Order: sequence, then C-alpha cells, then structure tokens
Amino acid sequence: MHKTLKTVLLILVALAMPIVPFVIIGELPGERWLSATDENAMAFALLGGGLLTVDVLLPIPSSIIITLLGSRLGFVEGWLSAWLGLTLGHAIGYWIGRLWPRKLAPEFPETPTLFVLFLTRPVPILAEAVSIAAGATRVPFLPTILVCALGNVIFTGVLTANGAALFDYELPLVGVILPLLVPALGWVAWRWIRAGGEVPDKPPDSSMT
Repeated sequence: MHKTLKTVLLILVALAMPIVPFVIIGELPGERWLSATDENAMAFALLGGGLLTVDVLLPIPSSIIITLLGSRLGFVEGWLSAWLGLTLGHAIGYWIGRLWPRKLAPEFPETPTLFVLFLTRPVPILAEAVSIAAGATRVPFLPTILVCALGNVIFTGVLTANGAALFDYELPLVGVILPLLVPALGWVAWRWIRAGGEVPDKPPDSSMT
C-alpha cells in the first residue's frame, strides 16, 4: 500500500475513534456523575480519575472534570487524580493503537511524533487520536508515556489550580472560562505549528527520547 494512503487511513481511523462516539451519543455529562459523590472525597477522586481514563474512547468533558477535581479535592489531590486518570487513558489509547496491523502502519519519525504528543495534550480529540496513532506507528512506549505524562502534568496542573483557587473564592464563572480557554489555546498553537510547516528537532525534554 502506498505510504501516503497508509498515513491517511491511519489518521482517519485514529480520529474516528474519539469522534464517532461523540457524534452518536454527544458529550457525556461527567460532571453530573461526579455530583453524586460530593460527600465522599475518595469516591469523587476515583470516579473523576476513571472518567478521565475512558475519555480516550468516550466523549467525556475532561477539562470541566479536571477543574471540578481541583475545586472539590483541592490542588494536590485533584491534580494527582486528574493526572493519573488522564495518563492512564492515553496509555490505553497507545496500546489500542498497537492493534493496528504493522503492514498498514506508516513510518513517522519518532522525535516529531513525541513533540506532537506533547503539544496536543490539551486539544480535544487530537490528544486521544495522536496517542492512538503513536501506538499504531510503533513509537516506543516508554518515551511516549513519559511525554504524555509530562504534558498532562502541565495541562491538569493548570486546570486543577484554576478549580482550587477560583471556585473556592466563589468565582465560578471565571473558573469555567479557563477549562474552555486552555484547549482553545492548545488548538491555536497546534495550528500555528502546522502553518509554519516546521517541527522542532527535539521534543520538550530531549532526555525522554
């Protein structure tokens, strides 16, 4: 199969996995499920982290859930719950991608792929699709999960800090803005890199490659 056709096919399948459930069932009301556990911090953390884990395949409002974890549990506990759940979900996405037949997988250079993994952490759909594509193209698991973990540290840290600080001070409207703004900024940055047509020679932390 032609290399370009392999690339297009893989991209379409990787994007379809998070998009199709969204089109069929819409965004699931994860914040409603979390509201049922408001009296139990541990249950709230486990359910919130679990929802972020399945976000790789289901349309979960991850930015809102991360913010709510920070608001309900505080910064440290909320950050840890969100980071673990999101990183585990991306690891699952990677191994789902490994089910893609090797003969149909295009060859992507490892370093740009890792950079794209880092950059797309806050971008809905692309974050999940790139994790799946990394597995399909056999990018080594260890650098993949380390880059995902690093990107998720920043992404979840920003949103849980936002939730812990702003919601506690009775500024819920301001607290809602950042979860919507961070993915939007990630998308703008991604488009800017794509428009420039260049990818840095090294990912954010070259020691991970």
